[in-house]
Amino acid sequence: MASLKNRESFQESPLAVGKMTIMNELEKARRIEASPAIRERALDLLARQTKIWGVALPKAAPLVLDFGLGHFETIGLTEIWIANEEDAGYCGKYMFVHEGQTCPMHHHLSKHETFFVVQGRVRVLHEGREITLTGGDVLSIPTRTKHSFTGMEPALLLELSQPCRIEDNYFEDTRIPIGGNCRHSQTQ
Repeated sequence: MASLKNRESFQESPLAVGKMTIMNELEKARRIEASPAIRERALDLLARQTKIWGVALPKAAPLVLDFGLGHFETIGLTEIWIANEEDAGYCGKYMFVHEGQTCPMHHHLSKHETFFVVQGRVRVLHEGREITLTGGDVLSIPTRTKHSFTGMEPALLLELSQPCRIEDNYFEDTRIPIGGNCRHSQTQ
């Protein structure tokens, strides 16, 4: 699955309609990407797991995120952006976590998200409750709702939402160097 490793493969993809919005936000998100060595291992794991599941992913450049904290195995995820259409008002992306890996607690002031679990099982902290989601489950996350999720096993989620704007991520951990409340937000 060499296309997962090639950042430029997204630009050549027929899915790249409206890529200016996508690329601007993708470039901002790259500030919290994992090191090249971790990225390589993460993409190999993703390729092996999606092959086991028999799931085809878009030919888009994945983001392997450690949220700038350097602990990808425990705090991180891999995202594959399908669309981020500002003018049309929607975003779609896949999110992959392996067992024990967490997307950290955060909320959005303007983005409403809906998660669909394609494969696997995740524990979601949402509105102060812990919820287990498995393949086929759907969860709506309204704006201003704090949430995080952790892989209970390898898991692939599809996020459907309003457009992704990096500055609309408000992480509880302000060491994360992007988002509306980070210490470095004035440099975004």
